[in-house]
Order: sequence, then structure tokens, then C-alpha cells
Amino acid sequence: MKTITETNVKNIIQNNPNVLLDFYADWCGPCQTLLPTINKLADELKEDVVIKKVNVDNYQELAAEFGIRNIPTLIFFKDGKAVDKHTGLITERNLRQKIDRLK
Repeated sequence: MKTITETNVKNIIQNNPNVLLDFYADWCGPCQTLLPTINKLADELKEDVVIKKVNVDNYQELAAEFGIRNIPTLIFFKDGKAVDKHTGLITERNLRQKIDRLK
């Protein structure tokens, strides 16, 4: 999965009904622990939700704009609006439940 670029983020949020942004860093242990789950769900659920990663080291302004203070942080968007936010590790089951609420 490719990381998102700052210029793409608003287009993706506005032009897709269900979006999940994963704010992470390469040096973050919990982020790396969550990575296989994020990749798996991005592939499995690509018809229902757009899942993109945002590297907070590369896009500090974007992270600040979304109020990211700790990572990993997941922000869930429905029809262009942030409707849920989760910081820290999350099980695949709980993440699926949060994604299901978007649909």
C-alpha cells in the first residue's frame, strides 16, 4: 500500500464515501505491529473503504492539521467528515467493527 501525499489527502476524503487514514511512522513499534492488519484490510475491503497511510515524519503539517499527537492514530471518514478516531493498537476484530460502521 502506498502512503498518501499531502496533495491527495483532501481529494481522497472528498471523493470517496468511506476513508480510513492511518497516521504512522517507520520507527514506531506499535505502528509496525498494526501494519499487517492495515494491509490485509486494505486489500480485503477495497470495494467498501479506501485505506491510506500517512507518514507523520514526512507530512508533519498534515498530521498537525488532523490533530495527531500520538501514533498510530486511525481516523475514519464518512462522506468527507471525520466520524471516528482511534489512537494506539487495535485488534483486527475491533478495527473491522469500526470500518463496518462506516458502511
